[in-house]
Amino acid sequence: MTTTGEEHTAAGTGPWWWVRWRSAVLDAGLALASAAECGGEGVRFAHDAGLPVPIGVVFGVIAGSVLLVRRKWPIAVVLVSIAITPAQMGFLMGLVGLYTLAASELPRRITAALAAMSFAGMLIVTFVRTHQGVMSGDVTMGDWFVPFASITTAIGMTAPPVLLGLYMGARRRLMESLRERADSLERELQLLAERAEERAEWARNEERTRIAREMHDVVAHRVSLMVVHAAALQAIARKDPEKAVKNAALVGDMGRQALTELREMLGVLRSGNGADGRVSAASSSAALSSSSSSSSSSSGSAVAAVPLAAVGVAAAVAASRAADGSGAGAVSGAGAGGVVEGPCLAELDELVGQSAAAGMVVALSVEGDVRAYAREIEQTAYRVVQEALTNVHKHAAGAKTYVRLAHRMSEIAMQVENECPPEVGAGSSVRLPSGGNGLLGMKERVAALGGVFVSGPTDAGGFRVSAVLPA
Repeated sequence: MTTTGEEHTAAGTGPWWWVRWRSAVLDAGLALASAAECGGEGVRFAHDAGLPVPIGVVFGVIAGSVLLVRRKWPIAVVLVSIAITPAQMGFLMGLVGLYTLAASELPRRITAALAAMSFAGMLIVTFVRTHQGVMSGDVTMGDWFVPFASITTAIGMTAPPVLLGLYMGARRRLMESLRERADSLERELQLLAERAEERAEWARNEERTRIAREMHDVVAHRVSLMVVHAAALQAIARKDPEKAVKNAALVGDMGRQALTELREMLGVLRSGNGADGRVSAASSSAALSSSSSSSSSSSGSAVAAVPLAAVGVAAAVAASRAADGSGAGAVSGAGAGGVVEGPCLAELDELVGQSAAAGMVVALSVEGDVRAYAREIEQTAYRVVQEALTNVHKHAAGAKTYVRLAHRMSEIAMQVENECPPEVGAGSSVRLPSGGNGLLGMKERVAALGGVFVSGPTDAGGFRVSAVLPA
């Protein structure tokens, strides 16, 4: 099917080769008008040719009806109009046929050739008819009138429909090109929106993971120590009241420190832009589950219940911030703008002292010149040591532990190694739960800064955690 000026749609609703019913009705009307014109002109043609009038009328009607197929076969319509030009028929067919041919997608050389044939046929027929009129005395103009009338008529019957068809065809192609470009742009925008949504979902998932890891690092260590002290308090409460009071004071101090850190984190999460306090059920459940599994607690210790409740609240708020896309990246950011400062290497002595106070035999050694590092590096180094000590409390209670920190030229290295616990396989009486996320969280933190993290058992039956961070 040849394309004309009518707009094509993906799914046509018209009959046969027409795209729409409106186009079919238009072509039927044009064919009816052309058949009436050719039928009327067939009367004169029958007189001139010496044929019966009905034959001339029928011939004209059949020839004029060819215009019905102008969209499907425009070349055939133009050829028929050229063929009946000597009989002075089909003027409407010639005009509409040339317009349809010029507006179609056919090669321009075919349009030019058929237009030239139509021009030549109209020129010759008009010249002969006009010359006969002059010779018979019907026209009393000079000799110049015959070529003038012939050329003018031929141009008038050929040039306007061809030029209009070329213009309409070019306009239609331009509109189709613009429509395709608009559709392509819409598809690209839709693809970009989908990719942006995927990136946003990825960012939300990353933020949830980061917040869960931060909660684990902030709370798990202190809660683990609190559970250890609570167990010791339960064991010596009646035998040594003075030591029990001391352990109770340590539990209270650690609980207050944990609550302080949680309040600071909650303050940062709530101070972000666009925080509306809404928590989705799925996000809250996931965050609470993550924090509960990563935070070591004892269901039998009433002292640890308050920090765990705070963990749940903090995780819920963190999940809300992550789901809203605003991010809680300020949890461990710089101190400006209400952002909480994370722990630093200067606090390692206090960290080791807390483990020693809980009954761990731990030794800290520092090598190299002590200097300041970027906040992220110091915080990551601190968290690695903190989590390693927490794991010793959980899985190797009573084992002697060595904490080593080395300041090198372009890096800082840390290592936490514990010996084999006194009773291998006996299990700790405290029975601290483990979420299994500690080593994974340490590895993610170190890898995020371009460092190297290695962990595993030693030949002596202990366990070693090593990390190297670029300075």
